[in-house]
Amino acid sequence: MIVVNSVQTLRRLIQTHRDMGHRIGFVPTMGNLHAGHLSLVKTAKQHADIVVVSIFVNPTQFGPNEDFDSYPRTFEQDQALLEQEGADIIFAPEVAEVYPNWPNLTRVQVAELGNNHCGASRPGHFDGVTTVVSKLFNMVRPDCAVFGQKDFQQLAIIRRMTSDLNFDIDIIGAPIVREANGLAMSSRNGYLSTEQKEHASFIYQTLSWMKQQIENGERDYRALEQAAKQRLTEQNFKPDYVHVARQDNLEMAQDGDQQLVLLIAAFMGKVRLIDNMTLEI
Repeated sequence: MIVVNSVQTLRRLIQTHRDMGHRIGFVPTMGNLHAGHLSLVKTAKQHADIVVVSIFVNPTQFGPNEDFDSYPRTFEQDQALLEQEGADIIFAPEVAEVYPNWPNLTRVQVAELGNNHCGASRPGHFDGVTTVVSKLFNMVRPDCAVFGQKDFQQLAIIRRMTSDLNFDIDIIGAPIVREANGLAMSSRNGYLSTEQKEHASFIYQTLSWMKQQIENGERDYRALEQAAKQRLTEQNFKPDYVHVARQDNLEMAQDGDQQLVLLIAAFMGKVRLIDNMTLEI
């Protein structure tokens, strides 16, 4: 495994592999890796000959009161995990390498898909995501890229951005990886104690309950959302949102829609947790 820090070096290295006929897979991360990230690498290895993993804590996707400065940076541990998983290249650039003309005047925005759900709660967040991902796509120039389904909205936005901007990249969604109790794996779980992690599984339990209600015939989705919020509140969560949406365009679901996604964002103390579950009816 090779670690590179500059775009120039990365491009030379990747071109060498292209000249050999290798297919390039890409997994963008912000580091602090866990089993969920490693599952993305496994998926990429199934679709590509060479897997590039970026580790870059992107400042433009953090709001003014969010945890950019305190976000865990565990590069040595991440490097060891990626080597064990069989990644080929780690791209770990400094901020100045990704944003050479700071502040960045150019933004990439997928307006409609990024305005609701997490986009409403974190203004500008998805603009930061799409901007940095488009820059990384231009740097790595992969044949395919893998994103986790845990952030369903982000995956939908990346798919649309890739199509709209004519990136010749296959976007692959990888399933959510969960703890034994159902808690979706996340770097922010590191902020939780063992007891809090156990309690946080109630978010997954709430999604499962909502899914069962719909499968049993519930079609008043707004009432179901309110009931789920109440369940979370009674368990000392502070719900950010609970939504039943359409999978294709992330608009709020109505009776008659068939492909649904259940979306929850809730705070446990100061830690904001997200999760989702899809279903077809």
